[in-house]
Order: sequence, then C-alpha cells, then structure tokens
Amino acid sequence: MSKFLTASIGRKFLMSVTGLFLMLFIVVHLTVNLLLIFDDSGDLFNVAANFMATNPAVKIMEPILGLGFMIHIIWSFIISWENYKARPVKYNKQDLSNASSWSSRNMLILGALVLVFLIIHIYDFYWKIKITGSDLLPNVVINGEEMHNTYLLVSTHFKESLVFSLLYVLGGVLLGLHVVHGFWSSFQTLGINNKIWMSRLQWVARVYAILVAVGFSVIPLYFVIKF
Repeated sequence: MSKFLTASIGRKFLMSVTGLFLMLFIVVHLTVNLLLIFDDSGDLFNVAANFMATNPAVKIMEPILGLGFMIHIIWSFIISWENYKARPVKYNKQDLSNASSWSSRNMLILGALVLVFLIIHIYDFYWKIKITGSDLLPNVVINGEEMHNTYLLVSTHFKESLVFSLLYVLGGVLLGLHVVHGFWSSFQTLGINNKIWMSRLQWVARVYAILVAVGFSVIPLYFVIKF
C-alpha cells in the first residue's frame, strides 16, 4: 500500500479521491450558503449553520475534511513539481492551447489562488465562529433554541465592503475554473476514460463549474445590490 501511494499513479489516485470528496463538500457548503439570500431575517441560514455546527456526524467529518484539504494541497504541489522536473526543455516552447484547456494548464496556479481565498475565508468566518468570537455573533433564539446569529456576521461583511464582496466573487470564479478540469480528470484517473463517458463527464464538469462560480458569486452580489 505504501509503495502504491508513493508511486505516481498512487498519488494521482489520492488526488482524485480527495478532489471528488472536496467537490461534494463544495455542493453542501454552497447549498447552505445560498440560504443567505432566501430569508432576509436570517433565521433560515442560522438554523442551517447551527445544525452544521452541532450535528455529531458533521463534527466527525470536520477533521476528515481538513485532512482531505491538506492531502489534496500537498499532493498537488508534489505532483506538479515532479511533472516540472520531468518536462523536457523544449516542452515549454510548444503551443498547447489547442491540445488542452487553459484551466488544465494552470491548475497549480488556480489551486494556489483558491488556497489564498480559502485562508481568507477561514479567517473571516470559521475562525471567528469557532475560536475568537465576534461582536457580530450575538446569540439569538429561533424555535426555542439558542444559537449564534451567524447571518449577521456574514451579511454585515458583504453589506459594508464592496471590495470584500468582489473578493468573494473572484474566489467563486477561481474555484469554478479550478474544478472544471478537476472534476472530469478525477474520474479519468479512476479509470473512466473512454470517449463516450469522458465527453459526458466534461459536459457535467462545465455545468458543475458554472453552478459553483455563479452560486458563490451571487451571494455577495445579492447583499451589494439589495442593501
């Protein structure tokens, strides 16, 4: 098993599995976040956020999710570095624009930018909610249950700063560009690489990437435009 993981195919397999796991998390995360724009009272989002914060199954998944992120990030840099070292000098002079998409040729750059955005996101929200607290996190009672007013924290950030909101729009677009190649290439690494299925997966990847980019972008734009 250890030899498999240290081999090139093993690392790519691990990248694919963790990538698919993270893309599933993105769907869940986006679904919860979209509740921000469907109820201006904040109750709907607060209930969902409280469920995610207190549910035992979610608590178990949090460290697994963190480990998945770390493995995916570390392995991506290792694989990219090994590909760079193995690349002939003349390879850099080739015009690859017709042979591959822009996102597939710049996955490491896109991934690094998404990582920067992820760190900002963790500091803006997760760190304050879980660790330090914030003046924008008073407790509210909804349906007889006391919980953080997470809606107030998130909505205030988007309402008060256009730059902050546009940064999150950029983060959503970068994430969409990153996953459009990662989605179908993960299945390809796992062995689904015949022409019929690959064309279907590439189509699904484009739809998925657009939904992710638009979904995460529309949330800050909603608060900027409406408020």
